[in-house]
Amino acid sequence: MEQQTPNINALTTAGLNLIAQSLSIFDHNLRLVKINRPMQQMFNLPDAMVQPGVSFEAVIRYLVEAGEYGPVDDISDFVKTRVERARDFKPHYMERTRANGRTISVEGAPLPQGGWVTVYTDITRTKEHEVLLRARSEELSEQLLAHSEALSATNRKLEATVNALEEAKHQLTEIEARTRLTTEMMPAHIAHVGSDGIYTYSNRRLSSVIPGRPSSILGLHISDALGGSAFGRIKPYLDKAYCGTSSVFEFTDKPSSRRIRAAFTPDEKGGVYILSMDVTEETQARVALQHTRKRELAAQMTSGLAHDFSNLLTIILGMQSKLKRMPLPEGAADLVDATLAAARRGGSLLGRIGDMTGHRTLRPVACNVAELLNDLNILASPALPRGVSLNIQNRLDPGAPNILLDVGMVQDSLLNVILNARDACGAQGGISLTARNLDNTWIEFQIEDTGPGFSDDALKQALDPFFTTKGSEGSGLGMSMVYDMTKLAGGDLRFGNTGSGAIVTLRLPYRIAPDAVGGLVLLVEDSDDIRANVRDMLIDLGHSVIEATSADEAIALAADLPDISMVLSDILIEGAGTGIDVVNRMRGTGVPCVLMTSLPPDHALHQQALSIAAVLRKPFDTASLAALIAPKAAE
Repeated sequence: MEQQTPNINALTTAGLNLIAQSLSIFDHNLRLVKINRPMQQMFNLPDAMVQPGVSFEAVIRYLVEAGEYGPVDDISDFVKTRVERARDFKPHYMERTRANGRTISVEGAPLPQGGWVTVYTDITRTKEHEVLLRARSEELSEQLLAHSEALSATNRKLEATVNALEEAKHQLTEIEARTRLTTEMMPAHIAHVGSDGIYTYSNRRLSSVIPGRPSSILGLHISDALGGSAFGRIKPYLDKAYCGTSSVFEFTDKPSSRRIRAAFTPDEKGGVYILSMDVTEETQARVALQHTRKRELAAQMTSGLAHDFSNLLTIILGMQSKLKRMPLPEGAADLVDATLAAARRGGSLLGRIGDMTGHRTLRPVACNVAELLNDLNILASPALPRGVSLNIQNRLDPGAPNILLDVGMVQDSLLNVILNARDACGAQGGISLTARNLDNTWIEFQIEDTGPGFSDDALKQALDPFFTTKGSEGSGLGMSMVYDMTKLAGGDLRFGNTGSGAIVTLRLPYRIAPDAVGGLVLLVEDSDDIRANVRDMLIDLGHSVIEATSADEAIALAADLPDISMVLSDILIEGAGTGIDVVNRMRGTGVPCVLMTSLPPDHALHQQALSIAAVLRKPFDTASLAALIAPKAAE
């Protein structure tokens, strides 16, 4: 658009210069838009008086002082009267004799968008013909006829010229309207400033690009329109543009915190074209992508090492646990305990590395929901004001089995929601938490409060990182972390309002934990050392074990042995299938399945496994396995 506008102006100027009559166009602010060359020549106007933006008052004053209107006693009063008459924007026609004796006709017509176009025609010859005809009508009849024919021809030419002028005016109006409509629809601010920094054009989009700025800025200085802070940031680039150097740059507008990209392009007359765009979301996405790439690179560098090291730690933990049960010389038990502690610290370190380079690891254990809610009540109650009550209801069956849940994640999530409800209630109110089993598919935790409820903005942006309704006291990360943890577990998080406050519903997969002791466990692992260690752990926990080294072998054994009480399988095993295939074949049998792996949490197979079963992260020891399938043994 910036390149097309000068071409259109040039074409328009060339067309107007071809018209024999003198022509001027002023806008609704009485600022000059166009003067053709015949107009400049007729009134002997200097170049300074024909530049776009010159005021009507300045042009009239120049003509008066040049003697165009003859002797004038009070020039200021004369100019003021002409300016006030011009502001009426009414059609008019008049004839007057100039100081040089020439007679001209003046015809003015308003434009649809404001302002007017005026045509000046030298009719001296026509007037002379009229005088001559009146004086010599009787004796110069033949000359009268000739002059009449010439006058008629002149009138015909004048009529044709007027028609051409009307068409040019119509086309100019349409071009201006289309250009303005197009620029105003663009998601950017397009403008032009003169050499004095005054806006001569704007598509009125400044306020949408930089909030808090005015939309109508014609005639304003750029520093007044932008404000001191923003102007200080763009001034070096504006100075370069005035010197003839184009530039594209970005800056942050502090009052609105928006990231703005601007392009300054100098014109041929000392002004500057300006294009400004809001690139805040683009910048946020670019930064997030760079951060993601760094995390992915770190994850790639560590995942291979972590995978092999996890397997080694699993073997070490298993062997040290077996060694601890053997008769040992004095002091050896302490060395075994130290080795176990070091191996567990190594496993924790791997977990922290995984958390820094990938997603948080889900660590489900066999959980008694009633005990979880009781612990939550103990944690939450001291944080509530005296006037805010907490009512926790467990609507699961009293004899309900243990559920596989990441207790830490669930408690963190529920506590976060309860504390948000506390802040909403203020000094007085009530909070209720209800847990229920939905068709053995979901375990649902529903939190309601008696606060004002969620605003429309909160309902739309509650899960956005850094969105908060608490001002400087809130980080805006709480609910987004709850959402991330819920999705990591394969669950669902919903927000809404009731007639008396807000409601948050958290749903997690309802997965029954394996029986504590005594069952037959199908162990699927292709590493002989790891399989031997895990087998010993299961036997220590009171289970019988049958082993398989591939998915096909495991599926065949499961089909032949209907009394299997649990399946514990590695995700990556030898052969064509995976542990995920084994779990999928066990669907519908009611047999609990647990997958184990040393794959990083953001690996595609790890993510797929989380959607169908509990996942035990390698390395692990007997206590970790017991926490998952036999909580009493873990105690």
